[in-house]
Amino acid sequence: MCDFNTLDDAQKLHYHQILLSAAENFGGKNFFLQLLEAIRESKPHPLVAANREFTIGLGTIKWNKVIFNDKLQLLQKARLTESKQGNLLPDKEDKSYKKVLNLVRTLKPIVFTVRPSSKEYGAGTIFQPFDIIDEETTRLNPLFDALFFCSVETVKKVLNYEPRGA
Repeated sequence: MCDFNTLDDAQKLHYHQILLSAAENFGGKNFFLQLLEAIRESKPHPLVAANREFTIGLGTIKWNKVIFNDKLQLLQKARLTESKQGNLLPDKEDKSYKKVLNLVRTLKPIVFTVRPSSKEYGAGTIFQPFDIIDEETTRLNPLFDALFFCSVETVKKVLNYEPRGA
């Protein structure tokens, strides 16, 4: 999803709807983008936080399992595979297949809860890191990808996307 310009119109609209809904549930596009900017500026990466949460004045993201740095590094490498072949899992013959499969099994049960600081801003949202398409195909959840990995500029493009002829 982070390579938005290469997607077809149906995919662009699909990602636009997912992220727009999440942004509205967090208080709007501006609050959502501020959350993303805070995540990008955070060192070390927020996903490896021992307390399993990321908090800014606008709201909080919490998750139910610690993610270790080695898993984060492997996930970032696997994202590159996904962007090229549309699947987080490499070919079964690939030497990294078993590592990535174990990564997916480890992270799949994690549930992320995004809540704005005030209920007046929105209800927040809940999601998991992966979309399991079938036994051999797994993709990053677009919201997970947008929150923790895509550039803020790309997320802006997705949020502001208008279908042709609209």
